[in-house]
Amino acid sequence: PRFADKIQFVERVNEANAYIATGSNNSSRYFVKYFASKPNIIRKSRTSIALLTGNETFDELQDLGKDVFTYFGLGCRSISKIYLPKSYEFSTLFEAWQSFSPIINHHKYVNNYDYQKSIYLINQIPHLDNGFLILNQNEGFFSPISVLYYQYYENESEFYKLIEPEKENIQCIVGKSTNHRQLIPFGYSQSPNIDDYADGIDTMEFLTNLKL
Repeated sequence: PRFADKIQFVERVNEANAYIATGSNNSSRYFVKYFASKPNIIRKSRTSIALLTGNETFDELQDLGKDVFTYFGLGCRSISKIYLPKSYEFSTLFEAWQSFSPIINHHKYVNNYDYQKSIYLINQIPHLDNGFLILNQNEGFFSPISVLYYQYYENESEFYKLIEPEKENIQCIVGKSTNHRQLIPFGYSQSPNIDDYADGIDTMEFLTNLKL
């Protein structure tokens, strides 16, 4: 209630001093054009990925499950794709994620799961299925709810070459820190620190530096 007199709902927003807008990659193109004359922060669609080496402990794989299943994969910090070394063995990963199987009891999640599974089966698309999650080898980034994309890589250098063209789509990279980069530890993508700014932009600094 103490903010009530500071918030105004309007039909046209062209009278503001600055703008913060969130939307899809498509809607952001219109936001950028429409708000070009004023200070702005335009947030686009983003998602998060994980880098696995095959040497993860059982506990680390369980923690990765938190990054995948929390919020059903609906947030920009949710893991929608994992990168794996070639000849990766999935059995331990599936075993570690078994504790997340009750998610299939949520009616909205299972509706997505059943729909995606039918699409894969009807179209004879190769995939892995552990009974509550579908894994699909795919070069895309934004996997549907109940589906996790995966892609193989040869070595760490190739991994960073693969994701370089997609950096505007990536919010977080989860994994063990490497020689190339400090990564977010398994289990922490959904628990950002206070200075883990979305898209690397300090919103409060943006607001306090406005020349009104």
